[in-house]
Amino acid sequence: MTAPETPRNNFIRDMVAADVASGRYGRAVKTRFPPEPNGFLHIGHAKSICLNFGIARDFAGSCNLRFDDTNPFTEDIKYVNAIREDVRWLGFEWAEERYASDYFEQLYDFAERLVTKGKAYVDSQDEEAIRAGRGTVTTPGTNSPFRGRTVDENLDLLRRMKAGEFADGAHVLRAKIDMAHPNMVMRDPLLIRIRKASHYRRGDAWCIYPLYDYAHGLSDAIEGVTHSLCTLEFKDNNDIYKWLVTEVGFERPPEQTEFSRLELDYTVVSKRKLLRLVNERHVAGWDDPRMPTIAALRRRGVRPDAIRKWADTVGVSRKPQRTEIAIFEHSIRDDLNMEVPRVLCVVKPLKVVLTNYPEGQVEELDASYYPHDVPKTGSRKIPFSRELWVDRDDFMEDPPKKFYRLAPGREVRLRYGYLITCQEVVKDAAGDVVELRCTYDPATRGGDAPDGRKVQGTIHWVSAARALDCELRMYDRLFKVPDPEAAGDDVDFTTQLNPESLIVVRGAKIEPSVAHDAAGTRYQFERTGYFWADPVDSKPGALVFNRIVTLRDGWAKVSGVAATAAVGTVTAKGTQGR
Repeated sequence: MTAPETPRNNFIRDMVAADVASGRYGRAVKTRFPPEPNGFLHIGHAKSICLNFGIARDFAGSCNLRFDDTNPFTEDIKYVNAIREDVRWLGFEWAEERYASDYFEQLYDFAERLVTKGKAYVDSQDEEAIRAGRGTVTTPGTNSPFRGRTVDENLDLLRRMKAGEFADGAHVLRAKIDMAHPNMVMRDPLLIRIRKASHYRRGDAWCIYPLYDYAHGLSDAIEGVTHSLCTLEFKDNNDIYKWLVTEVGFERPPEQTEFSRLELDYTVVSKRKLLRLVNERHVAGWDDPRMPTIAALRRRGVRPDAIRKWADTVGVSRKPQRTEIAIFEHSIRDDLNMEVPRVLCVVKPLKVVLTNYPEGQVEELDASYYPHDVPKTGSRKIPFSRELWVDRDDFMEDPPKKFYRLAPGREVRLRYGYLITCQEVVKDAAGDVVELRCTYDPATRGGDAPDGRKVQGTIHWVSAARALDCELRMYDRLFKVPDPEAAGDDVDFTTQLNPESLIVVRGAKIEPSVAHDAAGTRYQFERTGYFWADPVDSKPGALVFNRIVTLRDGWAKVSGVAATAAVGTVTAKGTQGR
C-alpha cells in the first residue's frame, strides 16, 4: 500500500507534527493498535487502524499490534487470528506483535511498587459494596474500611492473592487516590482482581488479572509508545492513565489523546449487540455481508482501498458524530467505478426470440469492459443468438410516457448488438408474459442505424444458448432506520431490522465470459450494481454473486423505511442467514 500524496490534516496530525518538531519524546513516533481478542473487528476499528498505522507511517515511526488480553473468560486465539487477517487485509503491517499477557510479571511488580509507595491497597469488600461506596456524580464516595491497611498487610495479601490462596472476589487491589474526586474513575479504581480461570496463552500460570485501566496505559509505556490514540468513550480514563504511568515512574511516558468514535448510520457496532445478531440467527455469522465487521465487508467484496479512502474522508475530530452510510457507500462505488470491468447479467429473465435471425447461428460481438471515462482498456466477445434473455423490467405491454424500453411495436437497441422491434407478445394460461417475438435489423450491428434513425432505449441481454445460470444475493442495509439504538433500552434494536436486507435471486442469467475469471474478480453488472463471486459458496457451474453496492443510493428518496427492490423471481428474503 502506498501512502496518500497529501494526507488529510487533523488535530492529531498537527499534535504529532508539533511533538516531532520539538523532540518532546526524544524518540521516534510510536503508536499501537490494541484490540481485545474477544470478538471480530468492525468498521469502527478500521478507522482506528488507519489512524494509528497512518500516523506512524507518515512520521517515519512504527506501530505495534498489541492484544489487550487481560480477561481469560472472553478471549480466544481464533479472534487473534481474525484480527491479524483483518489488519493485513486493510494493507498494514505492524512493527511488533505484542500481548498485554506478556507483561503480567511486570504489571505485578508495578503493583507491589504502588503498594510500597502507599498508592494502592487490598480491598476485601465485595463488588456491590465497592460500587455503592463510589458515590454519584453529585455526591462523593466513601472510603473503604480496608483503606487504612499498612503497607506490610497489603503486600502480604497481594502476594497471597498471586499465590492463589483466595477465592474469586475475595479481594481486589485498588489505587489509593481520592474518593471525592470529581472524576469518578479516579475514586480508588480497581487495578487487579482474582480470576481463577485458564488464559488462552498463559494457561493456569496466573490467577490474578489486571483490569483494563491498569494494564492499558502501562503496556503503552512498556512498549515505548509516544502517542496513545483512543476513542472518546475513554476520555474520563485519561486521568487514571496519566496517574499510573507517572506513579510507576516512567520518564517521558505516552500521552493519551481521544478522537470521536465511529457511529455509522443503519448499523450497530456494539460487540454485545453484534453477538446477539449472530446467536439469534438474524444473520448467517460474523462474516455475513450485512454485518459491519471487517470480515463481512471483505466477504461482501468491498476493497480495502475503499475503506482506507473512506476513513480519510471521514477524518478525525473531537466531537461525537454519526457518519452517513451514504458516504461510505459512495467511497465503495467511487473505488470500484474506476477499477472493475462491466459485464451483462439479466436478473429477471424474459425470453426474446428473433424470428428473422438464422436458427442455430451464433455470432461473436465486440464488447468493451470499460466506458470511455475509465482509463482502462480491454474487451471481450459476447455470443449473440436467435434466442436471448432480456430483463423483465425492460418490457411493458402498455407503457407509460417516458418508458423508452421494449414494448409492442417499439424498436430498442441491444447493448453492443442490434436494433430489435417487438412484434408479438406470448402469454401463458394465466395471462403472464412468457416470451417476446421480435425482429432484428442486420444492418445495425453495433447499435447504429445506417439510415440515421434514432432509438431512445438501450437494454442489456444475454444469449439464451450460451448464458450461465447464477444466484444473486442482493445485500442491503441491515437496519431500516439510521439509528437503531435511538430509543435506548425502551425498544429492542432487533425490531428495527430491515426485512429487505437480503434478497436472493435464483435463475439469473450472466454472460459466459465470467466463467473462467480469476477468483476475486469484481464486476459492474450493467444497470444493476457492483458484484463479485461469493468466496465461500460460489463454485464453477454454481455461480453465486454478492452485491457489493448498488449503482446509486436508492435510500436517498426514502425516509425511515427501506426501499424495496423489485427483483422478481425471489426465492428467499429477509434477515435470516443463507
